[in-house]
Amino acid sequence: MELAYYSDYAVRLVNSEDPARGKDTLTSVEAIRELFGGSQEAARRATDSDVTRFRSVRGRLRAVFEAADSGDESLAVNLLNALLLEFPVSPQISGHDHRDDSGRPLWHMHLADHPSNVTAGYAAIAAMGLAFHLTEYGVDRLGLCEAAPCRNAYLDTSTNRSRRYCSDRCATRANVAAYRARKRLEADRPEKTGLAADSTQRASASGERRPASGGR
Repeated sequence: MELAYYSDYAVRLVNSEDPARGKDTLTSVEAIRELFGGSQEAARRATDSDVTRFRSVRGRLRAVFEAADSGDESLAVNLLNALLLEFPVSPQISGHDHRDDSGRPLWHMHLADHPSNVTAGYAAIAAMGLAFHLTEYGVDRLGLCEAAPCRNAYLDTSTNRSRRYCSDRCATRANVAAYRARKRLEADRPEKTGLAADSTQRASASGERRPASGGR
């Protein structure tokens, strides 16, 4: 399993809530199990008590993204380090379920957690994955969607550090909104220009009459 895969654990958990719209999908054990994706063995240990614990970790992970998005690198790193200390993992070499054509194991790095509960295990993997991403690509690669009101988290893996939205859907919505705003501005300009011209003409006509009136 590639280490980049683990960073997506953090994104999935953070995006289980949409604060701007007052939405929260993290309301049940089933919702927690969906966050694990293919790691169903770990997911099966989830209980109702984990819902509250997962929400607490989610808030702390979002704080990391918010700090990174605002340009406060030190705060983002400090918040992430606090999670790493609280939820440690043990890197191990693994080859399970991955074989080449000759049947030999495809060795890769695996993050083994030793949690007291499901939340601790998930938090450990999410924090470590995010730490790998941050140190490999930079703090500015952790972002929050700019398509208001969406504030979903995303990891920028673009070659030119140009990502600004969490999804193609938000990118399209933002582009459409910007296009409509430009069209409204363009439509307002002729009207304002016409009003200004009328005002100038009235002022000019009024100015021409004044000397004639004053000469009487």
